[in-house]
Amino acid sequence: MGIYGSGASQHVYLLLAVAAYGLLIVGLLYMASEYSYKFDIGWALTSIHPAMYASVGIALSIGLSVVGAASGIYLTGSSILGGGVKAPWIRAKNLVSIVFCEAVAIYGIIIAIVMSSAIEDFDIYKVDYKTLQHNYFSGIILFGCGLTVGLTNLACGICVGIVGAAAALADAQDTKLFVRILVIEIFASAIGLFGVIIGVVMASKAGFQQGVAA
Repeated sequence: MGIYGSGASQHVYLLLAVAAYGLLIVGLLYMASEYSYKFDIGWALTSIHPAMYASVGIALSIGLSVVGAASGIYLTGSSILGGGVKAPWIRAKNLVSIVFCEAVAIYGIIIAIVMSSAIEDFDIYKVDYKTLQHNYFSGIILFGCGLTVGLTNLACGICVGIVGAAAALADAQDTKLFVRILVIEIFASAIGLFGVIIGVVMASKAGFQQGVAA
C-alpha cells in the first residue's frame, strides 16, 4: 500500500477525477454555446416541479430515518447477542434499546404521512403566478422538512445504537448500571423528537393550491 492507499482506492480516485474533468468540459461547452442560460441557478430550481421537491423530501424523511433505525439496531443487536453468550439475562431487558431504535423509523413514517397529505396534483401551466409561487414555496419547504427530519433521525438512530450497545455490555458486567445508562439512552432517543417537532411545524406551512390563471 502506497501513500495514496490501495489499488482499489486509486481506481476510485481516478474515476472521480475523470468524472470531474468530464463535467468541467461539458460545462465549458455549455457556456460557449446557446445553452449558457442553463447555468442560471434560478432557472435550475424553477425547472423542477414543486411536487418533485416534496416527493424527494418524503423520500429523505423515511429513507434516512430507516437507515438511522437500522444502524442503531445493528449496533445494539450485535452487542446484545454477543454479550448474551456469557450473560444470558441481558437479552430480555435490553430489548428496550431495540424499541428505541425502531421508534426512529416511526418518526420518519409519521412525518412522511403528514407531508404527503399536503401534496396535490396541479397543472403548472394553468395556474396563476401567485399560486405557482406558493406551490414552489410549499414544495421547497417540504423538501427542507424531509431533509431536516431525515438527518435528525439518522443521527438519533446511530446515537441510540451506540448507547444501547454500551448499555448491554455494561449490564453484562454489572446489572446495577443498566438503569443509569437507560436514562442516557432516553435522552439520546429524544433527539429524534426535536426533528419531528420542527418537521410538523414546517409541514403545517405547506399546501399546494389549485388557482387557475385568468
